[in-house]
Amino acid sequence: MKNKIVISSGIAHNALASSTIVKGNINAEEDFRIDGKVEGQIECAGKLVIGPQAVITGDINCQNMDVLGMINGNLIVRELLSIKASGNICGEVMAVKLEVEQGATLNGNCKMQP
Repeated sequence: MKNKIVISSGIAHNALASSTIVKGNINAEEDFRIDGKVEGQIECAGKLVIGPQAVITGDINCQNMDVLGMINGNLIVRELLSIKASGNICGEVMAVKLEVEQGATLNGNCKMQP
């Protein structure tokens, strides 16, 4: 009898395609990329990437986040929030670290706490 060897990269992530619309809350235990539209709260235990086509309406709580699309809601980021040049955030932001590229938009208050 031969032994079967299974090799896993150990990386798990989820993605929401650009043609997808979600009306409701999302809870992700792993890294998550959103390229579609979401109306609701998002909780992510890993890194959350908001793609350039994404439109989010609702509050977000995550570990790390890259923003390339639009967010209308309040953010709590427990580590690094990176707003790329195409990123647009309208809402209250709380993050430990903040990185903003030239051309990015942040309309709201930002509080940085360890």
